[in-house]
Amino acid sequence: MNTTLILLGVCIVVLIYGISLYNSLVQLKHAVAKAWANIDVLLKQRHDELPKLVEVCKQYKEFEQATLERVIAARSRVQVAREGQDIAALGQAESALRASLGGLFAVAEAYPELKANENYMQLQTRITGLENGIADRRELYNESVNIYNVRIEQFPAALIANMLSFTAKPLLEFSTQEKADVDMKALFS
Repeated sequence: MNTTLILLGVCIVVLIYGISLYNSLVQLKHAVAKAWANIDVLLKQRHDELPKLVEVCKQYKEFEQATLERVIAARSRVQVAREGQDIAALGQAESALRASLGGLFAVAEAYPELKANENYMQLQTRITGLENGIADRRELYNESVNIYNVRIEQFPAALIANMLSFTAKPLLEFSTQEKADVDMKALFS
């Protein structure tokens, strides 16, 4: 009788521990999804603001058309990657968009009338704020992914993760170009 109670007690403890592991994995999986959703919201807001900024710049007829076209093309690539939730493509597209925005802001320095335009200044401030928010959310997303990926590889959680098809999530990584120092001389040439 005592052996049966001990065996039953051990089974109950193992069951409770297994349920606890499963619940923690589900919680981590949803933390990753939430972190992605937060990035997605900011990307969408920036996506909606960029055409307004480009339109304000277009009003200055001599404004550099190639710079505007790079911003528009990069914005489109970010949108496609965002909608497809393609993390690798998003990292590359983000790098291109940030570079083209840097070029746009640098070219705008040569147009005092544009810099004095209230709409331009508001949009530039708004987009800069969104860029900072996206950077913060990328850090949170990568941290959430890292915690989740480590957890699904740790024993004994790995047993439950493998049985229930918890798969590793990709980090949001950026090109070496985005990680490099900005060449200020090239921006103003």
